[in-house]
Formats: sequence, C-alpha cells, structure tokens
Amino acid sequence: MDNHNSHTDESGTSTEGPNVMDEELIIDEENDEIIGVMLRRSLVFILVLAVIGVLVYLFVVRETEQEIKLNQTDRKEVQARNFGEEDEAHITPIPNVTFTDITELSGLQFNHENGASGQKLLPETMGGGCAFLDYDNDGDQDILLINSKIWEQSETQNSVATSKLYENDGRGIYTDVSEQTGLNVEMYGMGCAVADYDNDGDVDLFISALGGNRLLRNDNGVFTDQTQISGLSGDVNNWSTSCAWFDMENDGDLDLFVCNYITWSKEIDISQGFSLVGVGRAYGPPTSFGGSFSQLYENNGDGTFADISEQAGIQITNKDQEGVAVGKSLGVVPVDVNLDGFLDLVVSNDTVRNFLFINQGDQSFEETGILAGIAFDPNGNARGAMGIDAANFRNDECLGIGIGNFANEMSALYVCEGATLSFVDEAISTGFGPQTRSDLTFGMFFFDFDLDGRLDIFGANGHLEEEINKVQESQFYEQAPQLFWNAGFDYETEFIRMNENNLGEEFFVPLVGRGATYADIDGDGDLDLLITTSGRSPRLLRNDQELDNNWLRVVLRGTTDNRQGIGAVVTLTNDSAVQRRVMMPSKSYLSQTETVLTFGLAKTTESVAVEVLWPNGNLQVANPTQLNQQIIVEQSKP
Repeated sequence: MDNHNSHTDESGTSTEGPNVMDEELIIDEENDEIIGVMLRRSLVFILVLAVIGVLVYLFVVRETEQEIKLNQTDRKEVQARNFGEEDEAHITPIPNVTFTDITELSGLQFNHENGASGQKLLPETMGGGCAFLDYDNDGDQDILLINSKIWEQSETQNSVATSKLYENDGRGIYTDVSEQTGLNVEMYGMGCAVADYDNDGDVDLFISALGGNRLLRNDNGVFTDQTQISGLSGDVNNWSTSCAWFDMENDGDLDLFVCNYITWSKEIDISQGFSLVGVGRAYGPPTSFGGSFSQLYENNGDGTFADISEQAGIQITNKDQEGVAVGKSLGVVPVDVNLDGFLDLVVSNDTVRNFLFINQGDQSFEETGILAGIAFDPNGNARGAMGIDAANFRNDECLGIGIGNFANEMSALYVCEGATLSFVDEAISTGFGPQTRSDLTFGMFFFDFDLDGRLDIFGANGHLEEEINKVQESQFYEQAPQLFWNAGFDYETEFIRMNENNLGEEFFVPLVGRGATYADIDGDGDLDLLITTSGRSPRLLRNDQELDNNWLRVVLRGTTDNRQGIGAVVTLTNDSAVQRRVMMPSKSYLSQTETVLTFGLAKTTESVAVEVLWPNGNLQVANPTQLNQQIIVEQSKP
C-alpha cells in the first residue's frame, strides 16, 4: 500500500505529504515522552521542596523552642533576682493598707471656689492644685491649697476666696496661717511650684493662674509679692496650669517652666453655645479653642527672670498654620530622659500630641515626642492628657512615664529601655491601662504606698460635667480614686488594682478629684495622700499601714545654690535591690510633693548605701547606720 496519498489544494495543484494517521501517531508518542519527562522532573522538584520544607520547619521549631526557653529562663532569673523563689508559697501577698480620711480631724477647712454660677465656663471644671512644703523649716510637711474665685464680685459680698496655707504641728494636725504669712491672695489660681529660687534657705512660691501668675518670696515665713520685679506675671490673657522649678543648665539657679492651656476668654466660651442633649448649657471641649504657647524662664540669679521661650524651642507651632500654637498643656515633669546629665521636659497636652523636649545643654530644647513614641496612643490618636509623672518603677534604667487621660481613654504608661529615646505604651500589658478606661484621671504619680521597695501608681478621678450621668450611664461626676500596686513579676500582671478589702472603704469614697500629692505628714515613715477637687473640699487620707516594712527617707541640702537638690539622682543599694529616685517634686496635676525621697525596704534589715549624683555632676556616698529614719545628706564641697 502506498504510504502517500494525492492531495489537491483549492487551486487544483496537487501536493504530497505524510499520511495523516501516521502523523497523529508520531505526535502522540512525542507528547507522551514529553509528559513523562515533565512528570519525572515535577516529582523530583516536589521531593526537593518537601525536604527543604522539613529542614526549615525543624530549624524554626528548634529556634522557637530555644527562644521560649531563653525567655522563660530570663523571666525566672528576673523573678529570682528581684522577688525570691518561684514557689507560690514565696509569692508576695497583696498588701492590706488602710487609708483613713482625716480631713476634718486634721483641721483643713477649705472649700474650692471655681466661680460656677450656671454660665458653664470651662475654667470652672479644672480645679486647683496643692503642695506639701516646709515653709517654716521646722522639718514637717505643711499644706498649700490653691483657690480660684468668683467671676464677678458682688457689692454685698464681704468675704473673698483665697488660697490657704496650713501649718503642720508635726502630728498631721493643721492650723490656718494664710493671713499672717501673706498668702491670703485673691486670684483665679490653678497650680503651684515651690522651691528656693533665690537660694536664701527658705522655700518660695509660684502660683499659676488664669489672668496673671504670682511669685511670692518667702522671707522668714512671710511671703512677699515679687511678681512684677521678677518678670514672671506672664500675659494676662494666658491660662497657666502646671509649673515646675528645675535647673536647665546645671548652673545652680532654678529656672521655671509654665504650662499654658488654651486660648480662652469668657466671650469666646459663651458665644459657642455648648449644650448637652436634654440638659442644656454644657462645658465646651478643648477642641473648640485654640492652642497656647507655654513659657520657659531663665533665672538671672538676681531675683529676675528672662523669658527665653521662643529661642529655647519650646513653642511648637502647627506645620500647616504658621505661628499657630499646637500645645494645650496641663502637665509637666522634668526628668533626664536620655541620661546625659541635663533635665528634659515631658509635657502632657489635652486633645493634641504630647511633647518631649530634649535638653541640648545650651538653654535650648528639641521636641521629639512623635519620634520617641509618647505623642499619641498606640493607634496614633491624641488623647485628653492631664496629670503626669516619670519614674524608674522597675528599679532599673527602664524609665516609665505615666499620664492620666480623659474618660473612655486608658491612662498611658510609656516605657523606655535605658536611654534609647524609644517608648512603648505598656499600659495594657502591665495590667494598668484597662482598668483606668472608664475614669477621667487628673492627678497621677508614682509612689511606694506599702514600702515594699516598688513604686505603685495613684490616680485622682472626677468628671467635668455634673450631670454627665444623664447622657452617659457609665459616667459619674464624682469618681473614686485608684491605686495600683506594683506586684513586680510575682503575678500575671505588674500592676494590680486595689479594692476596698485592700485599702478600706474611706479611700474609695467618690469625689470630683483634680490635683493630688503625697507626703509623710505624721513622721511614721509611710506616705499620706492629699486630693483637691473642683468646687468642693479636699480630702486628706492618712496611711495607716501595719505591714512593719522598713524604710529610709532622704533629704538633700545643697551648699549655696539649689538648696533642695532639685534634679539630683539618689540611688539606694542593698543586697535585695537597687532603687533610683530623682528629687523632682513637680508632678501630677497642678501640684507638688514633699522634697523628701522615701525608699521602702520591705522586710530587709541589711545595711544600705545611698549614692547622690548632684546636678553639677558631683557624686557623693552616704552609709546610714540605721533604718526607719530620715537622714539629711549635705552636699560636700568640690
């Protein structure tokens, strides 16, 4: 049979070619061979991938297990190093410490006047600050309470509201000495800062206010107004809030930072017609007002001050609006964040980003809040920030910055390792943040309420609107304070919220909390609490603990300048721990603590060493021979 066949194309031309059936057979054979080759190659490729996958899996699992073991080992080592054995029998029990309300017993007869008369003006909501201070140098802690005033004085009104100074008899009983000391001054006061700015041996007083600030010099227990001479009055249109004395260039003279809040006037406030649905006129939010520039004053050393705010770099403007202030500042704490020997400034702002001013050592500052991670919440949002404090709450170089925020916003706990200038908000992971969400927190600070050697966190709470519960069922005008115990690594979370079983019922009585501070008012070594309110009476809570924990209190005495050692770093060391504290009384909200550092020592009876790094760089060591006492470390001459 002929293997070829005749084929005629459309043109009639005949062509010859392979047989079609034979062609199909050849193609099928070639395809089968190709498919077989590809299949074999695929199987080899898959096998190679499987081997690689198994090896990668084994490597990753092994590394992960090793990492977990290392982490567990590190945690166990930390636990063993700081808090004893892992056995549950050795876990530190949650302390029971009773706080007793002694406001009436102590003699504090004070009512804060905010001027509220139905107009609902925003300053009425902010309250007044407070301070513990030793104005007469007798060794105990007196009390200063800052007052505001009514907006318009009536012709028939005989009395005026003024700030009050109460003298301590050494046992926590107070006598009003405002008139004889010259502190019965009428003004719309807000906050205070106490320090010996003229280095004459007694503490002086700066009061921030709406409508002009005041500087009162202490002359042997009598205060004299030095506002105009000093140059510290500020603009009469400013609304000044928290303030702090600190030595920015370590020259021995105390300089002054003053927070300014918003651009406000009665006319601007009333014209906006703020209201609550179904209630009526309401207090306006800070978002409805412009920002304001804070101020930095350099101490000239002769009783006068120079306003260096602009050239110092602390006046932050809006990048989209030239010359428009960003800040709405309510809290400030000076602290050496980057450990270069100069005090930096952390500023909490209401509804706008927080600031971190890094001291350049030449009377200038660089604002790095966003880069450092403290400007916003973890989602990149600004919060209603108020009270603030900073401390080494883990007894290492890890700095924590606590900030109290508005209702339905967790309080913040920004944490930085060493001097990296990179903070992370650990409020959730430490157990601190979630239980602060529902409260509106003003005053906030770290302190060791049970003297176990670890710094705890206190928060003073209270809403702005008296009728807030009518529109938000979860919110109340009066709110209970909060105290979080630092449990270290003994428990699942570092901070545990105390309840009535731990602190007693009187601690948790709700109030319209604003400023807050602490001191040992009765000389028993533990720290008592003072909370101010808006338009109401303050509350003095005596710490009546019976834990028998040991302690040591340290007072610093400078030679001829910076007499209280403000900015000095004091480190206490024993076989159990290393505790680091900074002599910085300005903290919380509108308030100031005593200028005494309290170190809790738990049950330790071993000797301790106290090391003082003075602001001028001199290092001094003291070795107290006994515990449970207050010692004075006098600065040695270089």
